[in-house]
Amino acid sequence: MSMPKTDFSKFLSAKVRVRVPLFDLDPAGVAWPGRYFQSVELARCELLELGSYRYEDMMSSGILWPIADTSVRYLRPLVLNQEVTVTAYLREWDMRIVIDYRIKDDIGSVYTRATTTQVPVDANTLELLLGSPEFFVDNVRSRMNEAGLVKE
Repeated sequence: MSMPKTDFSKFLSAKVRVRVPLFDLDPAGVAWPGRYFQSVELARCELLELGSYRYEDMMSSGILWPIADTSVRYLRPLVLNQEVTVTAYLREWDMRIVIDYRIKDDIGSVYTRATTTQVPVDANTLELLLGSPEFFVDNVRSRMNEAGLVKE
């Protein structure tokens, strides 16, 4: 079963370049699947900075954002010293943070598709909160307007 195609042109996005190091390889000589999440984390941090909501800001706001769900589809293996671009696309931000990722090579071949979902939790009570903080939602909307993007 294939993942549905999505038009990411209307989403706020951020990119990072990564190179596959030797210590990320499994015994078969390809990138170990668990290491892909380090790369998507780098892209997620870049994306959250665009919304002026870095992890430091999250912690000081009294809201924790644990990962509640992940989905990943490995299409092609990454190999030693391969350089790829990891792009993170902010899909939802009003109630939770849902980010889609694409790992591509320089000619545009997709190696991996992934999604993470983070939910807001009160840092003191550890209770699930209903909705993202207003300042974060406002910052994202402002960035989307600046970029000429419209939320679907």
